[in-house]
Amino acid sequence: MKSREEAEREQFAALLDRYSPGRPGPAEAAPGPGDTVSGQVLEIGAEAVFVDLGGKAEGVIDKLELSDPDGHLTVAVGDTIEAQIAGTDPESGAVRLRKRLGRGGAEVAAEVREAHALGLAVEGRVARVVKGGLEVEIGSLRAFCPASQADLRYVENLEELVGRRLEFRITRLEEGRGRPNLVLSRRALLEEEARAREAEARERLKVGAIVTGTVTSLTSYGAFLDLGGVEGMLHVSELAHARVTHPQELLAVGQRLEVQVARIEPGKEGRDRIALSRKALEASPWQGAEERFPAGTELTGRVKRLESFGAFVEIAPGLEGLLHVSELGRDRRVSHPREVVQLGQDLAVRVKSVEPERRRISLILAPSSAEAPAEEVERYRGGEGAAGAGFGTLGDFLKRGREGQ
Repeated sequence: MKSREEAEREQFAALLDRYSPGRPGPAEAAPGPGDTVSGQVLEIGAEAVFVDLGGKAEGVIDKLELSDPDGHLTVAVGDTIEAQIAGTDPESGAVRLRKRLGRGGAEVAAEVREAHALGLAVEGRVARVVKGGLEVEIGSLRAFCPASQADLRYVENLEELVGRRLEFRITRLEEGRGRPNLVLSRRALLEEEARAREAEARERLKVGAIVTGTVTSLTSYGAFLDLGGVEGMLHVSELAHARVTHPQELLAVGQRLEVQVARIEPGKEGRDRIALSRKALEASPWQGAEERFPAGTELTGRVKRLESFGAFVEIAPGLEGLLHVSELGRDRRVSHPREVVQLGQDLAVRVKSVEPERRRISLILAPSSAEAPAEEVERYRGGEGAAGAGFGTLGDFLKRGREGQ
Protein backbone atom coordinates (compact mmCIF):
# COMPACT_ATOMS: atom_id res chain seq x y z
CA MET A 1 0.00 0.00 0.00
CA LYS A 2 1.29 3.44 -0.95
CA SER A 3 2.21 5.90 1.73
CA ARG A 4 0.46 9.26 1.97
CA GLU A 5 3.61 11.01 0.78
CA GLU A 6 3.93 8.74 -2.28
CA ALA A 7 0.27 9.29 -3.17
CA GLU A 8 0.66 13.04 -2.89
CA ARG A 9 3.77 12.94 -5.08
CA GLU A 10 1.86 11.07 -7.78
CA GLN A 11 -0.98 13.58 -7.56
CA PHE A 12 1.46 16.44 -8.08
CA ALA A 13 3.11 14.60 -10.96
CA ALA A 14 -0.27 14.35 -12.67
CA LEU A 15 -1.13 17.99 -12.04
CA LEU A 16 2.29 19.38 -12.98
CA ASP A 17 3.37 17.12 -15.80
CA ARG A 18 3.55 20.14 -18.06
CA TYR A 19 4.08 22.92 -15.57
CA SER A 20 7.24 24.21 -17.36
CA PRO A 21 8.59 24.17 -20.94
CA GLY A 22 11.39 21.86 -19.84
CA ARG A 23 9.11 18.95 -18.92
CA PRO A 24 10.72 16.67 -16.31
CA GLY A 25 12.15 13.46 -17.67
CA PRO A 26 11.68 10.00 -16.16
CA ALA A 27 14.64 10.42 -13.80
CA GLU A 28 13.57 13.90 -12.66
CA ALA A 29 11.15 14.13 -9.72
CA ALA A 30 8.00 16.23 -10.13
CA PRO A 31 7.64 19.23 -7.78
CA GLY A 32 6.16 18.39 -4.41
CA PRO A 33 5.35 20.07 -1.08
CA GLY A 34 8.07 22.51 -0.10
CA ASP A 35 9.44 22.82 -3.66
CA THR A 36 9.67 26.19 -5.36
CA VAL A 37 7.81 26.77 -8.65
CA SER A 38 7.18 29.80 -10.84
CA GLY A 39 4.21 30.79 -12.94
CA GLN A 40 2.26 33.62 -14.55
CA VAL A 41 -0.60 35.43 -12.81
CA LEU A 42 -3.81 34.50 -14.66
CA GLU A 43 -6.50 36.15 -12.56
CA ILE A 44 -6.85 38.21 -9.39
CA GLY A 45 -9.91 37.33 -7.32
CA ALA A 46 -11.44 38.87 -4.22
CA GLU A 47 -9.25 36.87 -1.82
CA ALA A 48 -6.89 34.84 -3.99
CA VAL A 49 -4.57 35.08 -6.98
CA PHE A 50 -4.63 32.33 -9.61
CA VAL A 51 -1.36 31.30 -11.22
CA ASP A 52 -0.66 29.36 -14.42
CA LEU A 53 2.02 26.78 -13.64
CA GLY A 54 2.19 25.51 -17.20
CA GLY A 55 -0.01 23.08 -19.11
CA LYS A 56 -3.13 22.13 -17.18
CA ALA A 57 -1.74 22.91 -13.74
CA GLU A 58 -3.09 25.92 -11.88
CA GLY A 59 -1.96 27.35 -8.56
CA VAL A 60 -3.79 29.50 -6.05
CA ILE A 61 -2.24 31.83 -3.49
CA ASP A 62 -3.75 34.14 -0.85
CA LYS A 63 -3.74 37.84 -1.89
CA LEU A 64 -2.40 38.80 1.52
CA GLU A 65 0.85 37.00 0.74
CA LEU A 66 1.36 39.15 -2.36
CA SER A 67 0.59 42.46 -0.65
CA ASP A 68 2.91 45.01 0.95
CA PRO A 69 2.69 45.97 4.66
CA ASP A 70 0.04 48.60 3.75
CA GLY A 71 -2.17 45.98 2.09
CA HIS A 72 -1.48 47.02 -1.52
CA LEU A 73 -1.20 44.17 -4.02
CA THR A 74 2.28 43.98 -5.51
CA VAL A 75 1.47 41.92 -8.64
CA ALA A 76 -0.71 42.28 -11.74
CA VAL A 77 -2.13 39.91 -14.33
CA GLY A 78 0.71 38.71 -16.56
CA ASP A 79 3.42 39.01 -13.90
CA THR A 80 5.58 36.01 -13.13
CA ILE A 81 5.84 35.02 -9.48
CA GLU A 82 7.81 32.42 -7.55
CA ALA A 83 6.28 30.52 -4.63
CA GLN A 84 6.45 27.26 -2.75
CA ILE A 85 4.02 24.36 -2.98
CA ALA A 86 2.05 23.85 0.23
CA GLY A 87 -0.42 21.17 -0.91
CA THR A 88 -3.60 20.85 -2.99
CA ASP A 89 -6.97 22.53 -2.51
CA PRO A 90 -9.45 19.76 -1.49
CA GLU A 91 -12.36 21.37 -3.36
CA SER A 92 -10.84 22.58 -6.63
CA GLY A 93 -7.79 20.35 -6.81
CA ALA A 94 -5.63 23.41 -7.53
CA VAL A 95 -2.08 23.54 -6.22
CA ARG A 96 -1.94 25.64 -3.04
CA LEU A 97 0.99 28.03 -3.09
CA ARG A 98 2.69 29.91 -0.29
CA LYS A 99 4.90 32.93 -0.67
CA ARG A 100 5.39 33.94 2.94
CA LEU A 101 3.66 32.15 5.75
CA GLY A 102 2.86 33.95 8.96
CA ARG A 103 1.51 37.25 7.64
CA GLY A 104 -1.57 37.04 9.86
CA GLY A 105 -5.02 35.52 9.78
CA ALA A 106 -7.03 33.36 12.12
CA GLU A 107 -5.28 30.16 11.07
CA VAL A 108 -1.73 31.33 11.75
CA ALA A 109 -1.10 28.45 14.19
CA ALA A 110 -2.11 25.94 11.52
CA GLU A 111 0.08 27.75 9.01
CA VAL A 112 3.22 27.58 11.14
CA ARG A 113 2.62 23.89 11.84
CA GLU A 114 2.36 23.35 8.09
CA ALA A 115 5.48 25.43 7.47
CA HIS A 116 7.43 23.41 10.02
CA ALA A 117 6.26 20.12 8.52
CA LEU A 118 7.11 21.14 4.95
CA GLY A 119 10.27 23.08 5.77
CA LEU A 120 8.80 26.34 4.44
CA ALA A 121 9.96 29.80 5.49
CA VAL A 122 7.76 32.03 7.64
CA GLU A 123 7.68 35.80 7.79
CA GLY A 124 7.72 37.62 11.11
CA ARG A 125 8.21 41.06 12.59
CA VAL A 126 11.06 41.54 15.06
CA ALA A 127 9.25 42.92 18.14
CA ARG A 128 12.07 43.48 20.60
CA VAL A 129 15.42 42.35 21.94
CA VAL A 130 15.18 39.86 24.80
CA LYS A 131 17.77 37.97 26.82
CA GLY A 132 19.75 35.79 24.43
CA GLY A 133 18.09 36.93 21.21
CA LEU A 134 14.97 38.36 19.60
CA GLU A 135 11.23 38.12 20.15
CA VAL A 136 9.48 37.74 16.79
CA GLU A 137 5.79 38.19 16.02
CA ILE A 138 4.33 35.75 13.48
CA GLY A 139 0.79 36.98 13.15
CA SER A 140 -0.72 36.54 16.61
CA LEU A 141 2.03 34.15 17.72
CA ARG A 142 5.29 35.04 19.45
CA ALA A 143 8.49 33.19 18.71
CA PHE A 144 12.14 33.30 19.80
CA CYS A 145 15.20 33.67 17.58
CA PRO A 146 18.58 33.12 19.32
CA ALA A 147 21.13 35.90 18.78
CA SER A 148 23.46 33.41 17.06
CA GLN A 149 20.73 32.70 14.48
CA ALA A 150 19.84 36.31 13.66
CA ASP A 151 22.28 36.60 10.74
CA LEU A 152 25.14 34.83 8.99
CA ARG A 153 27.62 36.69 11.19
CA TYR A 154 27.47 37.96 14.75
CA VAL A 155 25.22 41.02 15.10
CA GLU A 156 26.73 43.37 17.63
CA ASN A 157 23.64 45.56 17.99
CA LEU A 158 20.43 43.51 17.75
CA GLU A 159 18.35 46.69 18.16
CA GLU A 160 19.06 47.39 14.48
CA LEU A 161 16.70 44.52 13.57
CA VAL A 162 13.76 45.64 15.73
CA GLY A 163 10.72 46.61 13.64
CA ARG A 164 11.90 44.83 10.51
CA ARG A 165 9.90 42.09 8.75
CA LEU A 166 12.22 39.17 8.05
CA GLU A 167 11.97 35.56 6.92
CA PHE A 168 12.87 32.68 9.24
CA ARG A 169 13.05 28.91 9.30
CA ILE A 170 11.22 27.17 12.16
CA THR A 171 13.87 25.00 13.81
CA ARG A 172 11.79 23.81 16.74
CA LEU A 173 8.05 23.58 17.36
CA GLU A 174 6.64 22.43 20.69
CA GLU A 175 2.93 22.30 21.35
CA GLY A 176 1.86 24.53 24.22
CA ARG A 177 -1.48 25.52 25.70
CA GLY A 178 -3.52 25.96 22.55
CA ARG A 179 -0.66 27.41 20.52
CA PRO A 180 2.82 26.20 19.53
CA ASN A 181 6.07 27.43 21.07
CA LEU A 182 8.47 28.34 18.24
CA VAL A 183 12.25 28.68 17.90
CA LEU A 184 13.39 30.38 14.70
CA SER A 185 16.55 30.75 12.66
CA ARG A 186 17.19 33.42 10.07
CA ARG A 187 20.73 32.18 9.63
CA ALA A 188 19.54 28.80 8.32
CA LEU A 189 17.66 30.51 5.48
CA LEU A 190 20.56 32.84 4.66
CA GLU A 191 22.95 29.88 4.54
CA GLU A 192 20.63 28.04 2.14
CA GLU A 193 20.48 31.12 -0.10
CA ALA A 194 24.27 31.49 0.07
CA ARG A 195 24.75 27.83 -0.93
CA ALA A 196 22.36 28.29 -3.85
CA ARG A 197 24.25 31.40 -5.02
CA GLU A 198 27.55 29.59 -4.58
CA ALA A 199 26.40 26.63 -6.66
CA GLU A 200 25.18 28.99 -9.37
CA ALA A 201 28.41 30.98 -9.30
CA ARG A 202 30.56 27.86 -9.54
CA GLU A 203 28.78 26.92 -12.75
CA ARG A 204 30.03 30.20 -14.25
CA LEU A 205 33.55 30.01 -12.84
CA LYS A 206 35.93 28.30 -15.22
CA VAL A 207 39.62 28.97 -15.72
CA GLY A 208 39.91 31.82 -18.20
CA ALA A 209 36.41 33.17 -17.53
CA ILE A 210 36.09 36.94 -17.12
CA VAL A 211 33.87 37.85 -14.16
CA THR A 212 32.94 40.92 -12.11
CA GLY A 213 33.53 40.96 -8.38
CA THR A 214 33.25 43.28 -5.39
CA VAL A 215 36.26 43.94 -3.15
CA THR A 216 35.41 42.75 0.39
CA SER A 217 38.78 43.14 2.12
CA LEU A 218 42.38 44.19 1.51
CA THR A 219 45.55 42.66 2.94
CA SER A 220 49.24 43.28 2.36
CA TYR A 221 49.38 40.30 -0.01
CA GLY A 222 46.21 40.86 -2.02
CA ALA A 223 42.47 41.53 -2.19
CA PHE A 224 39.47 39.26 -1.60
CA LEU A 225 36.53 39.58 -3.99
CA ASP A 226 32.92 38.42 -3.72
CA LEU A 227 32.06 36.82 -7.06
CA GLY A 228 28.37 36.40 -6.26
CA GLY A 229 28.37 33.81 -3.50
CA VAL A 230 31.94 32.61 -4.02
CA GLU A 231 35.11 34.31 -2.77
CA GLY A 232 38.20 34.71 -4.92
CA MET A 233 41.68 36.02 -4.14
CA LEU A 234 43.49 38.62 -6.24
CA HIS A 235 47.19 38.49 -5.35
CA VAL A 236 49.09 41.78 -5.25
CA SER A 237 51.35 40.54 -8.06
CA GLU A 238 48.28 40.09 -10.31
CA LEU A 239 46.89 43.60 -9.83
CA ALA A 240 48.84 45.28 -12.61
CA HIS A 241 51.95 44.94 -14.74
CA ALA A 242 53.49 47.84 -12.81
CA ARG A 243 54.92 46.98 -9.39
CA VAL A 244 52.33 47.45 -6.61
CA THR A 245 53.45 47.55 -2.97
CA HIS A 246 49.98 47.30 -1.39
CA PRO A 247 46.53 46.69 -2.99
CA GLN A 248 45.20 49.89 -1.40
CA GLU A 249 47.25 51.82 -3.96
CA LEU A 250 44.73 50.75 -6.62
CA LEU A 251 41.67 49.31 -4.86
CA ALA A 252 39.14 50.15 -2.14
CA VAL A 253 36.64 47.99 -0.23
CA GLY A 254 33.29 47.99 -2.06
CA GLN A 255 34.86 48.65 -5.47
CA ARG A 256 33.64 46.50 -8.37
CA LEU A 257 36.11 45.36 -10.98
CA GLU A 258 36.53 42.91 -13.81
CA VAL A 259 38.98 40.04 -13.31
CA GLN A 260 39.92 36.79 -14.96
CA VAL A 261 39.86 33.38 -13.26
CA ALA A 262 43.50 32.29 -13.27
CA ARG A 263 43.35 29.03 -11.28
CA ILE A 264 40.86 26.88 -9.36
CA GLU A 265 42.46 24.57 -6.80
CA PRO A 266 40.91 22.21 -4.22
CA GLY A 267 40.72 23.79 -0.77
CA LYS A 268 39.65 22.85 2.74
CA GLU A 269 36.13 21.66 3.57
CA GLY A 270 35.40 20.98 -0.09
CA ARG A 271 35.69 24.65 -1.05
CA ASP A 272 37.89 25.50 -4.00
CA ARG A 273 40.53 28.21 -3.85
CA ILE A 274 39.94 30.64 -6.71
CA ALA A 275 42.91 32.70 -7.88
CA LEU A 276 42.12 35.82 -9.89
CA SER A 277 44.08 38.16 -12.13
CA ARG A 278 43.44 41.72 -13.16
CA LYS A 279 46.79 41.99 -14.90
CA ALA A 280 45.75 39.32 -17.42
CA LEU A 281 43.13 41.70 -18.85
CA GLU A 282 45.67 44.45 -19.48
CA ALA A 283 47.98 44.63 -22.49
CA SER A 284 51.55 43.63 -21.62
CA PRO A 285 53.85 46.69 -21.38
CA TRP A 286 56.44 44.65 -23.26
CA GLN A 287 54.18 44.51 -26.31
CA GLY A 288 55.78 46.79 -28.90
CA ALA A 289 58.47 47.93 -26.42
CA GLU A 290 61.20 47.65 -29.05
CA GLU A 291 59.29 49.99 -31.38
CA ARG A 292 58.35 52.45 -28.62
CA PHE A 293 61.82 52.61 -27.08
CA PRO A 294 64.42 51.94 -29.78
CA ALA A 295 68.11 52.08 -28.90
CA GLY A 296 69.23 55.68 -28.42
CA THR A 297 65.91 56.93 -27.03
CA GLU A 298 66.44 59.43 -24.22
CA LEU A 299 63.86 59.79 -21.48
CA THR A 300 63.37 60.32 -17.77
CA GLY A 301 62.77 57.34 -15.51
CA ARG A 302 62.31 56.75 -11.81
CA VAL A 303 64.55 54.52 -9.69
CA LYS A 304 62.39 51.65 -8.40
CA ARG A 305 64.88 49.11 -7.06
CA LEU A 306 68.52 49.04 -6.02
CA GLU A 307 70.59 45.87 -6.31
CA SER A 308 74.33 45.35 -5.88
CA PHE A 309 74.71 45.06 -9.67
CA GLY A 310 72.67 48.11 -10.62
CA ALA A 311 69.53 50.23 -10.39
CA PHE A 312 66.18 49.33 -11.96
CA VAL A 313 64.59 52.39 -13.52
CA GLU A 314 60.92 52.47 -14.55
CA ILE A 315 60.64 54.13 -17.95
CA ALA A 316 56.90 53.35 -18.45
CA PRO A 317 54.21 51.74 -16.25
CA GLY A 318 55.28 48.13 -15.73
CA LEU A 319 58.43 48.55 -17.79
CA GLU A 320 61.78 48.66 -15.99
CA GLY A 321 65.27 48.90 -17.43
CA LEU A 322 68.59 48.09 -15.77
CA LEU A 323 71.16 50.80 -15.26
CA HIS A 324 74.27 48.73 -14.52
CA VAL A 325 76.49 49.80 -11.63
CA SER A 326 79.38 50.18 -14.07
CA GLU A 327 77.43 52.91 -15.89
CA LEU A 328 76.95 55.02 -12.77
CA GLY A 329 80.52 56.10 -12.01
CA ARG A 330 81.79 56.35 -15.55
CA ASP A 331 85.62 56.11 -15.03
CA ARG A 332 85.25 55.79 -11.23
CA ARG A 333 84.48 52.58 -9.39
CA VAL A 334 81.10 52.43 -7.62
CA SER A 335 80.64 49.56 -5.16
CA HIS A 336 76.85 49.91 -4.86
CA PRO A 337 74.25 52.06 -6.69
CA ARG A 338 73.12 53.60 -3.38
CA GLU A 339 76.43 55.51 -3.30
CA VAL A 340 75.13 57.48 -6.25
CA VAL A 341 71.34 57.26 -6.59
CA GLN A 342 68.38 56.66 -4.29
CA LEU A 343 64.92 55.10 -4.54
CA GLY A 344 62.34 57.40 -6.10
CA GLN A 345 64.96 59.57 -7.78
CA ASP A 346 64.27 60.71 -11.36
CA LEU A 347 67.09 60.10 -13.80
CA ALA A 348 67.67 61.07 -17.42
CA VAL A 349 68.64 57.82 -19.19
CA ARG A 350 69.28 56.53 -22.66
CA VAL A 351 68.12 53.14 -24.00
CA LYS A 352 71.10 50.96 -24.82
CA SER A 353 69.24 47.85 -25.99
CA VAL A 354 65.82 46.16 -25.80
CA GLU A 355 65.32 42.38 -25.68
CA PRO A 356 61.52 41.77 -25.54
CA GLU A 357 61.83 37.98 -25.61
CA ARG A 358 64.00 38.12 -22.46
CA ARG A 359 62.05 41.05 -21.03
CA ARG A 360 65.24 43.00 -20.63
CA ILE A 361 66.10 46.64 -21.25
CA SER A 362 69.63 47.96 -20.75
CA LEU A 363 70.10 51.63 -19.92
CA ILE A 364 72.95 54.12 -19.64
CA LEU A 365 72.92 57.62 -18.23
CA ALA A 366 71.94 60.29 -20.73
CA PRO A 367 74.84 62.69 -21.52
CA SER A 368 73.03 65.58 -19.82
CA SER A 369 73.07 63.77 -16.47
CA ALA A 370 76.21 61.67 -16.83
CA GLU A 371 78.35 64.11 -14.83
CA ALA A 372 76.01 64.33 -11.86
CA PRO A 373 76.58 60.79 -10.54
CA ALA A 374 80.34 61.20 -11.08
CA GLU A 375 80.27 64.34 -8.94
CA GLU A 376 78.31 62.43 -6.29
CA VAL A 377 80.98 59.69 -6.27
CA GLU A 378 83.73 62.27 -5.98
CA ARG A 379 82.08 63.93 -3.00
CA TYR A 380 81.45 60.52 -1.43
CA ARG A 381 85.09 59.49 -1.79
CA GLY A 382 86.32 62.93 -0.73
CA GLY A 383 84.67 62.68 2.68
CA GLU A 384 81.61 64.81 1.90
CA GLY A 385 79.13 61.95 2.39
CA ALA A 386 76.65 61.92 5.20
CA ALA A 387 79.09 60.22 7.57
CA GLY A 388 82.10 62.44 6.81
CA ALA A 389 80.49 65.82 6.20
CA GLY A 390 81.35 67.17 9.66
CA PHE A 391 85.07 66.22 9.42
CA GLY A 392 85.43 67.77 6.00
CA THR A 393 83.96 71.05 7.12
CA LEU A 394 86.09 71.16 10.33
CA GLY A 395 89.25 70.35 8.36
CA ASP A 396 88.59 73.20 5.95
CA PHE A 397 87.95 75.54 8.90
CA LEU A 398 91.24 74.63 10.64
CA LYS A 399 93.16 74.94 7.39
CA ARG A 400 91.78 78.42 6.77
CA GLY A 401 92.63 79.33 10.37
CA ARG A 402 96.31 78.32 10.00
CA GLU A 403 96.60 80.20 6.74
CA GLY A 404 95.30 83.35 8.41
CA GLN A 405 98.02 83.33 11.17
